Order: sequence, then C-alpha cells, then structure tokens
Amino acid sequence: MDESRAPDLQSTPSIDTSVSHSARIWDYWLGGKENYPVDRRLGDQIAEVLPDIVEQARADRRFLKRVVEYFIGQGIRQFLDIGTGLPTVDNTHEVAQRLAPESRIVYVDNDPLVLAHARALLTSTPEGRTAYLDADMYDPETILRGAHDTLDFSRPVAVTMLGVAWHITDDREALRIIGRLMDETAPGSHLAIAHPTIEVTGERMAEAIRQWNRFGKPPGIHRSPEQIEALFTGLELVEPGVVSCTRWRPEALPFGEPAESDQYCGVARKP
Repeated sequence: MDESRAPDLQSTPSIDTSVSHSARIWDYWLGGKENYPVDRRLGDQIAEVLPDIVEQARADRRFLKRVVEYFIGQGIRQFLDIGTGLPTVDNTHEVAQRLAPESRIVYVDNDPLVLAHARALLTSTPEGRTAYLDADMYDPETILRGAHDTLDFSRPVAVTMLGVAWHITDDREALRIIGRLMDETAPGSHLAIAHPTIEVTGERMAEAIRQWNRFGKPPGIHRSPEQIEALFTGLELVEPGVVSCTRWRPEALPFGEPAESDQYCGVARKP
C-alpha cells in the first residue's frame, strides 16, 4: 500500500505510536486514514506474506453488513458490537437503523484511538440509540453493566465479535467470556463470530499470524472450523454453519460462488 497517502496522526499520551495495534492495522487494510506508520509497516509486511489479507478484511466488513441485515430480518433490534474497531462505512448502527430506525446499538472497544473517534459511532436516528463503552472484552461483567443502560436484556440481543475472538488465545477463556455474555441474553438472541483459519492458504496465513504476533498487539491465533464451531457451545448454529465469510449467505453473483478466504465465520441462536 502507498504509505504516502495516509497522513500521520498526532500522538496522545494514551496512544503508543511505537507499537502497531489491530484496530489501526485493520483500518489501514480497509483504506482508512486513522493509523500510524508503525501500523502501515506491519500491515504491508503481512500483506507481502499473505497478499489477499486486504480482501479478507473487506470480506469481513461485507459479512458485518449481511449479518446485521439478517438479524434485522429475524426481528432483532438490539446489538452489542464487541471489538468495534475504527469507524468506517456501514458501521453496525448505520446498517441496522437504515432498515429499522428504532434499533439500539452498544459499541465496545478499549483502543484509545477508537475512543477518540467514538463520536462518529454515536450518531443515531431519533427513534433509536447508540452508545460506546470503553471496556475490555476480557471483562464481560463491565460490558454487561454498561450495556444495560442502553439495551433491554429481557428481549433478544445480537452479539457480534468480528475479528476479535482470535485475540482470546485460550479456548477455555474464550468459552468463559462468550458464555457469560450469552447467559445474560434472552432466548432468541444471536451470536456472530468472524475468526481467522489456515484452511485456504495454509502456511501463508500461519506465517502472517506469526508476523503479527512478533511485531503487533494484541496477539492472536488461528482456529480450525471445528474449534470455531466449539465457541458456539450451547447455541444453535444457523445455516450454512461455520464457513468462509465470503460464503455466509452471500449476495447473488452471476458467476457462481465467491472465492473462499481464511476468514471464517458463524452465526448461532440462543434457544
């Protein structure tokens, strides 16, 4: 990518500009401007190992749009978006409120740069509401306490963890966090997860993750489709199950199915 096109941001005491960070690298891959030279260097370094990483990031974003539309179609009007990332096009509240203006959305992230730009996530229709929590996904109790101010947990909630569950490197810890979040929700609630695998590119994706863990933070892991499916324990997977994000209920294409990517996803319903 052309680093000269991305302006250098002014640092603040709470933002470590010497270490790359996932939200800012993701922003760079999506064509955003809220990133630093260190993020762009690592983003380019990973792209050299795995050239389709930019398309994977964009496929994940397109999945977000489709899954929010799916949730609206299921009658859900409340969203808990964990690992929000930096604002870009078609944020959760924009997709949801375009279809159902009364939708309520709580965004959760703990990146200081995301917090600095949270105002862009707090626009809302008059009928709906958006809120932002500066909280760590490892602390579901704090997330739930804050979310209760905006969401009614006696009614279904859609919980999204797109591109963040891979940072929970211990399976038991991942199940603890996800289990606690979903325990709080009403029957009919849904969970969506997007997570890297090595199913498509194999060693290239594995090396990209090693590069990430060496130079960036927070660290992450790949999981197999079976391991991702295990994160939905106690929930009912909806069709087509755990698949490449490009193939989860894709929009109709004139020339067959879209190409698979290592970014896999799944959606499940709480019975």
